[in-house]
Amino acid sequence: MNYAEHLAAAARDAHAERAPNAPTVISTFAGGGGSSTGYHMAGYNELLAVEWDDHACETLRLNYPKLPIWQGDIANLNVSEVLERTNLKTGQLDLLDGSPPCQGFSSVGQRVLDDPRNQLFREFTRLLAGLQPRVFVMENVTGLIEGKMKATFLEILAELKSCGYQVTAGVLNASYLGVPQARERVIFIGTRNDLSIKPTLPRPQGKPITAGQALEGLPSLGTGANVIKDPRWRNVWAKVKLGADFSSVHPKGHLFSCWRLSPDKPSHTITKTITTAGASGGLYHWDHPRLFNIDELCRFGSFPDTYKWPGDVQTDKKDHQQAWARIGNAVPPLMARAIGLHIRETILKK
Repeated sequence: MNYAEHLAAAARDAHAERAPNAPTVISTFAGGGGSSTGYHMAGYNELLAVEWDDHACETLRLNYPKLPIWQGDIANLNVSEVLERTNLKTGQLDLLDGSPPCQGFSSVGQRVLDDPRNQLFREFTRLLAGLQPRVFVMENVTGLIEGKMKATFLEILAELKSCGYQVTAGVLNASYLGVPQARERVIFIGTRNDLSIKPTLPRPQGKPITAGQALEGLPSLGTGANVIKDPRWRNVWAKVKLGADFSSVHPKGHLFSCWRLSPDKPSHTITKTITTAGASGGLYHWDHPRLFNIDELCRFGSFPDTYKWPGDVQTDKKDHQQAWARIGNAVPPLMARAIGLHIRETILKK
């Protein structure tokens, strides 16, 4: 089975009827549905998604119209309301998932230690302590374990353990979990102490899928709204070796967030911010001087071809950028699926 067929099969699993004994999950900081889609693919019954962004919530509703969504500041969501909305009692939830915003930790950004977004993990641990699920998963950027951010990583680890959990943490690369994207993330997995099961991280699943393999079956359009129009940037693109970033040939070392992908390697990490002018971050085609379109980006991010995005993402610049941001911020669905299946097999079945 090739990648496109595998992704389509996983998408069908995501929308299949849930088994009566399906494990339950609540997704916090749900975004546009990367983690949700992955857990749906793994057979989980998602009882609630928590998200504040309008566009992200609209995306979730387009794809999962029956999914209960709590939209607002997570700081205003208390444990009793979660239990009431999900008809659960403390300790009954199987899995609590969350990807607190990571801009303050990211090595791509300014890495500001006192960025207020760095403290949003406390909202996750507050819900964790109150809900007492059997298992939790928390995701963040690798910048969390680098340099001055290591102290925050240790603080997060200690707080998670203090909620009553055995915790393991490590860096996982999505390209070894079925995603054609070399995206590294720190993953925390915890099991409630009374289960007496030590959590582990999923192992690599096989040889990485290349960007070229990921796009098989999609039309390779050389024109459109994403083409680099400025001849200076087109000249830079033409000089960049496949798989390298634009700063390697830029006379002043600029455009280090722009990448001309190689069809023979997994995609570079999809970042949140792009422009269609060719003067900022983004992933560019190997054969055509243009950004990848959303259909192609979905393949790199392991979102199904049938995934819906608000607006007209092919021709409207704002809609395109918002969809790109959703994919760039997301935990790739097939990565979340691999984690979810690993948890089912090694923890929940026991």
